Amino acid sequence: MKYAQIIKEIGRGAKGARPIPKQQAESLFAAILDGIVPDMELGAILLSLRIKGEDLDELSGFKAALDSRCRQILVPAGPRCVVLPTYNGARKQANLMPVIAALLARQGIPVLIQGRHDFDARVSPFELLAALDVPLCSTLSEAAQRLQSKHLACLPLEALCPGLDRLLALRPRLGVRNSGHTIAKLLDPAPGRSVRVVAVTHPEYLTLMEQFLIQESATALLMRGTEGEAYASPRRRPRLLGFRRGVSVELFDQVSAEAEAIVSEECSVENNAAIVRAMLDGSAPIPQPILDQVSALATLAHS
Repeated sequence: MKYAQIIKEIGRGAKGARPIPKQQAESLFAAILDGIVPDMELGAILLSLRIKGEDLDELSGFKAALDSRCRQILVPAGPRCVVLPTYNGARKQANLMPVIAALLARQGIPVLIQGRHDFDARVSPFELLAALDVPLCSTLSEAAQRLQSKHLACLPLEALCPGLDRLLALRPRLGVRNSGHTIAKLLDPAPGRSVRVVAVTHPEYLTLMEQFLIQESATALLMRGTEGEAYASPRRRPRLLGFRRGVSVELFDQVSAEAEAIVSEECSVENNAAIVRAMLDGSAPIPQPILDQVSALATLAHS
């Protein structure tokens, strides 16, 4: 593959860069995931894409390369498995992603949490989950057993796609995120049996992801995340857009006014775990946006 030609096309800045075709994008991302792109060319490609942004064909090509390299997990019979990505952790407020997972699991809906954490300035979601007795599984078979018995399992990205894990591990070295962080939100370890939660931070990605999920005939929930995590803001519910085999339906609209939800800004593992436990045992109220997201995912899981 002629990397210089690709860099010439995508590396001309935000206004001068041109996208590459889907087939070429798939070949390029396959080479990246397989670790065969030389370091200098890889850095140039990742930063060029960071500046330019991915278009729909590129995103589709990247996802095709990911699909052929993503390991699959056995999902129990019954409702679809909700796939919750976690790649950020808590920054200023308690992380309520485990509340979503636990409430769904209580309904008998399997939930797989997948991701990685390398932010020194944020609280690890995996440490939080461990404090809540949701350990990080080391193998797919172990995770499948927990989905069967507990309806809730957690896997590191490395167990699902080592190549993507290596790509995301470059963030501290490069100083910025790359296209791998975008595609990680779309990872599907249970094709045809999953409901992916696609939580984005930047508004422009809502449009791109909506186009992609329609094109892919996906079953998923698209929403603005909170501090990069896949749960609805407890103070202001985002729009919850569901997809059933590519057909979009607004399950909950955006709430423009702030709700009267008070969530501690102390996000240490100990404090955060206490907040989650209190919500789950009924001694603290669960914010309505969280309950709405659980309702939306339950609807999609049974579709």
